Amino acid sequence: METETNQKLPVSNQKGSAMTKKGAYAAISYMASAVLLIMFNKAALSSYNFPSANVITLFQMISSCALLYAMKCWKIISFTAEPLSTTNNPVTLVPLKTLVHTLPLAISYLLYMLVTMESVRGINVPMYTTLRRTTVAFTMVVEYILTGQKHSYPVLGSVGIIILGAFIAGARDLSFDAYGYAVVFVANICTAIYLASIAHIGKSSGLSTFGLMWCNGIICGPVLLFWTSIRGDLTGMINFPHLYSPGFQAVMLLSCVMAFSINYCVFWNTTLNSALTQTICGNLKDLLTIGLGWLLFGGLPFDLLNVAGQSLGFLGSCLYAYCKLRGK
Repeated sequence: METETNQKLPVSNQKGSAMTKKGAYAAISYMASAVLLIMFNKAALSSYNFPSANVITLFQMISSCALLYAMKCWKIISFTAEPLSTTNNPVTLVPLKTLVHTLPLAISYLLYMLVTMESVRGINVPMYTTLRRTTVAFTMVVEYILTGQKHSYPVLGSVGIIILGAFIAGARDLSFDAYGYAVVFVANICTAIYLASIAHIGKSSGLSTFGLMWCNGIICGPVLLFWTSIRGDLTGMINFPHLYSPGFQAVMLLSCVMAFSINYCVFWNTTLNSALTQTICGNLKDLLTIGLGWLLFGGLPFDLLNVAGQSLGFLGSCLYAYCKLRGK
């Protein structure tokens, strides 16, 4: 079974390359995981009023590292492209040199996770997904700076349609929140840097997808634990009235499971396809996210302009998918 996971991470597609069948599976897997994760995080932060998004992120990291370590010890997975000599010592699971090489990726991952979790709390799910759709512009810029990736005119046109739709959808937002909107745009920048870092560092590190996840966890976990401790978030968690509620615990468990799934799918999709494709996949899953958000958590009052903008953004995402499938 290790032979399947020991393969070296593929290089991101160049301009004009078509999406493979395996790449399509990675994109679909990511979209399914992303929808569920947003719903569970929103349920914990809003429905149960859990006081700290940072603690949820910490739980997700701890759960992910524990699962990765168990699977590595059971020889179900490998952390590197080449099998290591067979030690179960956690210190030597990944060479120190490789760990240092992934440090910029881990830092960008930590910022991405923290800011994204906070942005979910700030505004309703429909408008959250609308503003997050503008991440494509940030991703294209950062991807070009870090990897020199260029895109065809049809791809640029589809991205333009997405951004136009986002602005139309938010033109008459009746629940404007300056802080919430600012956090979402910061999350967009962090997301772009994180995804471009995967494409830039992932393929040169010699690590498998699981290895990259492991490095992120053991670097970011202690930092996040220290941060939540000095902020008093852990104390707030202990005093949380629903801490032992079966419903809340079920939501937290499912959130951790989906966080592991989405982290794997992000690395898988980004390395098989590209950072921009990963961002567009986030837009394609938004239609279902918006529908579930309105149904479960409430959202914006019905507005024809908002619906038109959402539809235009979804159309742009579909056009991008068509361009990639045709190799344009």
